[in-house]
Amino acid sequence: MGAQLRVYRRRIRSTKSTAKITRAMELIATTRITKAQRAAEAAGPYAREITRAVSALAARVTDHPLLTESEKPTRAAVLVITSDKGLAGAFSANVLKEADSLTQLLKEQGKEVVTYMVGRKGVNFYNFRDRPIEAKWENITERPTYAHAQEIGSALLERFTTDTADGGVDEIHVISTEFVSMLTQRAHTVRTLPLEVEPVSREELEAEQGPLSLYEFEPSAEEALDRLLPQYVNNRIYFALLESAASQQASRRAAMKAATDNAEELAKNLTRLANQARQAEITNEISEIVGGADALAAASAGSE
Repeated sequence: MGAQLRVYRRRIRSTKSTAKITRAMELIATTRITKAQRAAEAAGPYAREITRAVSALAARVTDHPLLTESEKPTRAAVLVITSDKGLAGAFSANVLKEADSLTQLLKEQGKEVVTYMVGRKGVNFYNFRDRPIEAKWENITERPTYAHAQEIGSALLERFTTDTADGGVDEIHVISTEFVSMLTQRAHTVRTLPLEVEPVSREELEAEQGPLSLYEFEPSAEEALDRLLPQYVNNRIYFALLESAASQQASRRAAMKAATDNAEELAKNLTRLANQARQAEITNEISEIVGGADALAAASAGSE
């Protein structure tokens, strides 16, 4: 019985130590969520203005490689943004599941899929299953910068502007995690190229963004679009990285909170079992003492 009690106490100490670690990770993730949200908010004004400028350009230029969809697309690039570290619940698993669904859909449409991977978790997942990866970026998911987005965007744009006969792609899709709230993060897919320009009335734009600015393009709208579209694509990738970073920390916070709650509940159950084992041990010892006293009393009475 004493050995069982020692086992319970050792498990209680181990469980409480684990709870301290998960609690600390939960607090760290909470702090990093705030930083990621601030980074996204700081980049917001530039994103809005470049979107307004590209919208104005797209309304004047219709025949542009980044706006024109191929009649028979045969190859598509898929950028998958996962995490570099674990202990984030189903964060990377949901993104990889979305990537599998998109890959299956594109293959059914007769398109060859070229995968670009961000995050060590996704790289390990594909390497373990012997799936090809065109390019990979690691150790950038927790603190992404615009330089990282430029590097990724340049690689994708280079393949998009290359003819498909020379290894280029006709489409670029980005799979990331949308930060809806602290409790909800959703993996989703966005086709980045060719750009899908949705017709919006002037009244709707003014209601959403305020009065439209008047743009004068010099020397031409086509040349301005050549300069702005790569920046627009880089900015879309940058926002996807920022949202994924915030979603990753929110998912890790939720996972660590659940782990802490489970560890505390397990410690309570083990404490209850340890108390029962201790009570049983005490009861057994009292029974032995009483039994011994009764035996001595009976022996003393017999000798008399």
